Amino acid sequence: MANNILVAQSGGPTCAINASLSGVIQEAMRQEKIGAVYGALNGIQGIMDRRIIRLDSQMHSEGDFQLLESTPAMALGSCRYRLPEYSVAPDVYKLIAGVMQDLEIGYFFYIGGNDSMDTAHKLGVFFAEEGIDIKVMGIPKTIDNDLPCTDHTPGFGSAAKYIATSILEIIRDTQVYNLPSVTIVEIMGRNAGWLTAASVLPHVVGEKAPHLVYLPEVPFDPDQFIEDIKAAQLEHKAVLVAVSEGVKTAEGRYVAESVQDETVDAFGHKYLSGIGKYLERYVLEKLGCKVRSVELSVLQRCAAHIQSACDIEEARLLGAGAVQRALAGETGRMIALVRTSNDSYAVELGTFPLEEAANKERKVPAEWILPGNKDLSQEAYDYLLPLIAGERSCPVQAGMPVHFHFDKTPLEF
Repeated sequence: MANNILVAQSGGPTCAINASLSGVIQEAMRQEKIGAVYGALNGIQGIMDRRIIRLDSQMHSEGDFQLLESTPAMALGSCRYRLPEYSVAPDVYKLIAGVMQDLEIGYFFYIGGNDSMDTAHKLGVFFAEEGIDIKVMGIPKTIDNDLPCTDHTPGFGSAAKYIATSILEIIRDTQVYNLPSVTIVEIMGRNAGWLTAASVLPHVVGEKAPHLVYLPEVPFDPDQFIEDIKAAQLEHKAVLVAVSEGVKTAEGRYVAESVQDETVDAFGHKYLSGIGKYLERYVLEKLGCKVRSVELSVLQRCAAHIQSACDIEEARLLGAGAVQRALAGETGRMIALVRTSNDSYAVELGTFPLEEAANKERKVPAEWILPGNKDLSQEAYDYLLPLIAGERSCPVQAGMPVHFHFDKTPLEF
């Protein structure tokens, strides 16, 4: 049997996906059964284009792994290629299998979100049906935290920590002047409001803000939004609002669509952003007070200077665990985190069929969202707080963080 490993990353970047990559490489290098460790540049597209690099030969010390883990985004790059069904494009599957067989790959690991798990599932089914002995494992990641089967996803904890910290700092800024004002913070999240939920965490340290919180799980009414602000202004001079980019009307239409065209990505997802600016103009029109919007944008997923130690450690463990499970014979499964205790936070690793995670979304439980758009339940705080725990230091040069870089010269084979 072929005993080399191929690993790739896909989907949106996070602060933790490279820690999962680190876990895969470290564990593979410890295992005598494993030969070479290869990485595909830019996800499944890189396999098709034969853009493959050697990974294990570029990791020379524990310091290299630590540097990789503190580097944001994706060290191997990503893609937005949607793998078609085998019945539609059998040659694509044969091309991918041929590249892997040329490299004597016995184990393939795909680190990504919902759509990436779908790709891994399709490949796993194809390999099994064709009698190709390549084990396929999915490793979860997404700041959106919307993957089913796992208690939470790597990348979310660090993004939540950044959001909670940014909200705290924005609170201080809004209180500088003794003037009525409204500040609207736009937070990522298409259909699931996990990231926006993290904005309430400053309440734990005694802050009243954010005073209003809008998640996509609850229909958004622009007129009620104005009434909510009016009510908040009776108690607070500086009103702070956290809103998900994916809030929808009762009819199911994204509010942000009113300021954008109908452009979609390769997976059919509409591009969303601009809800903050839209609501800023709406508040100005209706209330005439000082108002500004803040879009946290890509900083939510790449602010590695404020990684959650819990997040990075779990991401590494998932990468290593996926290798261990594949060597034990598992295939067509996604490694996942199973929470075993909330009182004294603890998780263990489990696996689930890839098809159960592919193209599905997990949303914030309705019972966690309190009426009035002001706060979440205690269950939400109990769930969220452990995930942002712990701080990490990162190497610094000239006063700035140092990042890891692979030599991305593709191999000739």
